[in-house]
Formats: sequence, structure tokens, C-alpha cells
Amino acid sequence: MTEATHHTTAPEDRIPFLLKVVYGLGAFVNNMLAAAIGGMMIVLNLGLGMSPALVGLLGALPRLLDAITDPLMGYISDNTRSRWGRRRPYMFVGAIAVGIIFAMLWQLPEGKSESFYFTYFLVGSLIFFVAYTIYATPWVALGYELTPDYHERTRLMGVQNFIGSIAYMVSPYFLAIMYLPIFGDVVSGASYLAMIIGAVAIGLGVLPAIFLSERFKDVASSENEKSKGGVGDVIMDFLRGFGTTLKFKPFLKLCIATFLVFNGFILIAAFQPYVIIYYVMGGNQEMGSVFFGHAGLLQGISALFAISIVTYMATKIGKRRAFYVSTGISIVGYTLKWFVYTPDNPWMVLVPAPLMAFGLAGLFTLMGSMVCDVVDADELETHERREGMYGSIFWWVVKLGQSVAIFGGGLLLVWTGFDVELGSNQTPEAIRLMRLCDAFIPAIASALAIWAVATYPISEEKAHEIRRQLEARRGAV
Repeated sequence: MTEATHHTTAPEDRIPFLLKVVYGLGAFVNNMLAAAIGGMMIVLNLGLGMSPALVGLLGALPRLLDAITDPLMGYISDNTRSRWGRRRPYMFVGAIAVGIIFAMLWQLPEGKSESFYFTYFLVGSLIFFVAYTIYATPWVALGYELTPDYHERTRLMGVQNFIGSIAYMVSPYFLAIMYLPIFGDVVSGASYLAMIIGAVAIGLGVLPAIFLSERFKDVASSENEKSKGGVGDVIMDFLRGFGTTLKFKPFLKLCIATFLVFNGFILIAAFQPYVIIYYVMGGNQEMGSVFFGHAGLLQGISALFAISIVTYMATKIGKRRAFYVSTGISIVGYTLKWFVYTPDNPWMVLVPAPLMAFGLAGLFTLMGSMVCDVVDADELETHERREGMYGSIFWWVVKLGQSVAIFGGGLLLVWTGFDVELGSNQTPEAIRLMRLCDAFIPAIASALAIWAVATYPISEEKAHEIRRQLEARRGAV
């Protein structure tokens, strides 16, 4: 059997479409909050005059907290025993907490100093990301155990990524919404928008906790049950599980690829609105924000089609080859920005968007499905199920890199010579350097990600053999 050959999914392994949608609502909440906390921070620069370097630092420092809270939450979730399961109680409480805290974060008082705003936002962000972790880590882990089937996992991740991508169709307009005259100024616009986002996060975020069930909680109870004495034993068990997870080679390859694709994009995420505003639109912030929204909307719509295409490709040519194709298409899109972004025709900013959509669309459809297979392979070796630990470390690697990327993006923006005080009179050298970073940093990072995945070892044939051995060992039919 080759990687392109695929098994038929058994009826009992299928997830009803409605429940896939419910799980996908968690992705919408997850992505909406992630996009909002990053995208709305431009207000600190444009609305309050904070230095881009400090804004980048505010984006980076709270993410470093995830280096502790993500794996810890994964371990706690894996080892929780309750009548409601290992994941659902945390998801329910976390959704409510994260919505309330996000709304409060953007209620910025007027007339304060730069140091006050920096401290206020830093403390608020730290609290926000703790609540975010309490929700997101168990939600990710729950997806890894909803089905044992190789292809149904890809379909599940395709549906959740499809729904989650809708958040990225809406979020590019956040800047334009905050500039609406009805709010008076962009800072007030951010406060009202944050309250709406918080309410949506609560309303949709609790649904997966209410309606989904945990397929492997009984298996986990029997395999993960071990005698733990005091706090020292728990700490050692956590460190042992963390180390075992992080050094598992197939998992490392997926982490490296995700780090490169996603954080290559994040590193220059701050550049695109600046390039569109100050190069394509000549410094017109209102018009630039609208065209930035148009490009984001088209990229989001294109991502919906890209997810469907990638999901189909994965069942025909294998997950690894599907990753090559989708990431390669995105490289073409990133590179095109250097050639088609032009003040002569602002509408040309739409041309690369459909191609760039394949990058993140393929990444988060395929990587989630491949991590599911890694969890099974690890269980075969260790006799333990660690969906929470794998999910948390996967996203810990992403977010740790993201913190560096956000901070690096702020430093890069300063390095280019961009100065908000100059308005539309930015230097030609600053504009050229901003454009170079915007186009070629994510393209190079994506090319390196293809190289990282080239030796990923779990094919469809191997995944089915792992499942067969696991079920035989558990006594399953």
C-alpha cells in the first residue's frame, strides 16, 4: 500500500456533521480572539501614539507565559477525572472567563501616559492569556480524540478549520470598524468592538463543552492511572511527560513546520496594513484600512475553498504531499506581493490573497490531523494517552515562536525606518524595506517548512497498523 491509497471510514468512526460544526465553533472563537488581540493592538500605536517596539513587546511578553501555562493545562486536562470528562469542564469555564476578560482589556482610560497604557495592557493581557489557555488547550485535545479514523480526522480538522477561517474573514475589518465615526475615535471604537467580541466568545465557546463527548476518556483512565504521592511526584510526572512528548521525532517535525509557516506569516503580519496604508494608499489610513479589509476578506473566502481542496487532496495523495502542494501555492502568493502591490492600482492588493490562503488553510487542516496520528503512535510506545500534552506543546511551540515573531515584527518595523509621526512622508528606503519583509520573509519560511515535513514518517498504512495494535492491546473489537 502506498501513501496515496486510502481505507474506507467505518460508520462507527464517523462524526455527525452537526457535531463537526459544533467543534468548529470552538475554532471560530479561538481564531477570533487570536486575531483580535493581535490585530487590534495597532490602536495602541495609531490611537495612543505608543512606540511600535513597545507594541511588539506587549504582544510578545504575554505569549511567554504560555510556555508555562499551555503544557501545565495540557497535563491537568489529561489527568483530570470527573463525571463530565477531562476536557469539557475547563472549556465551559474558560469560554466565559476569556470573553469577559477580553472585553475589559480594551476599556482604556483617557489621557494617561505611555507607561500607564503599557502596564495596564500588559497585566490585562497576562490574565487574558491564562483564561484563553484554560479554554483552548482542552478544546484542541478534545478534537484529537473525537475519532480514531485516519481520514475522518482530516475531515474533522477540515470542517473546524473551515469554520475557524470565517473569523479571519471578519477580523481584517476590525480596524475599519474601530475607525467608524459613530465611535468618535479609534480607541473608543476598540472598547465597543471588544465587548461584542467577548459576548460572541462566550455564546459560541460553551457549545462544544455542552454537546461533544470524550471518546477516549475511559481508555485514558485505565492507561494514565498511576500512583502519585505528593507535589514532588506530580511535578516529576509532568516533567517526564513533557520531555517524552517534546522529543518524539514525528511530532518535532510537525512543530518545526508549523513554527515556520505560521510564525513566518505572523512576523510580517504588522507590515501588510502599513504597506497598504503608506505605500499603496499614500498614507490615507481610512482608505488603507478598507483595502486591507478587502484583501483579508478575499483571503478568508479563498481559505474556505482551499480547506476543501486540501482535505480532498489529503485523502487521495496523502497528508504529507497535500502539505507540499498547499504550502507551495502560498509561497507563490507571498512572492507576488512584491510585484503587484502598487499605488497605480490599489485593487491589485487582492491578487495574491487567494494564493496566500493556501498556506494557513493547509497548515491547520493537515497538522491537526497528523498530530492525532502522532498521539496514537506515542500511546503504542508509552501506554499513555496525552492528547492534552501534545496539543498544548504543539500550540506552545507556535505561540512561543509567535511571541518572538510579534516582538520581532515591531523591531523590524522600527529597523525599516518607519515613523508614525511622518504620516504619508515615509522615506523611500523605509517603504522598500517594509515591502521586502512583507513579501519574502514568509515565502522563505514556508519553503523551509516543506523541507522539515519531507521526512515525516507516519503514512496512512502505518497509522492503520498502529490503530490495529492499540485496539488489540486494549481488547477492542
